[in-house]
Amino acid sequence: QVQLVESGGGLVQTGGSLRLSCAASGFIAKINTVGWYRQAPGKQRELAATITTTGRINYADSVKGRFTISRDNAKNTVYLQMNSLKPEDTAVYYCNAAQNSGINYWGKGTLVTVSS
Repeated sequence: QVQLVESGGGLVQTGGSLRLSCAASGFIAKINTVGWYRQAPGKQRELAATITTTGRINYADSVKGRFTISRDNAKNTVYLQMNSLKPEDTAVYYCNAAQNSGINYWGKGTLVTVSS
């Protein structure tokens, strides 16, 4: 089992910044990709950014140039630096860890609210 705990969400004004953290514990050796997904009220969960163990990074078009995903292997933590936040970034942000086998783990999420 893998446990994921997100932190860093909160209320911020348009144009502000937040940094989310996802701390992983448990049997993490088989994890290949860690990502951040988000779900806005009334909408489906969508990808924000992912990073693989080899450092390959992928961003959704909607966050490119504003969000940066990174990892600290010593701390088993993945970060999402979010800059130039917009009201449409308001969502619950979830951390996901995926194995090559297709098994996925999810955190409970952290709420980000961007006020206009």
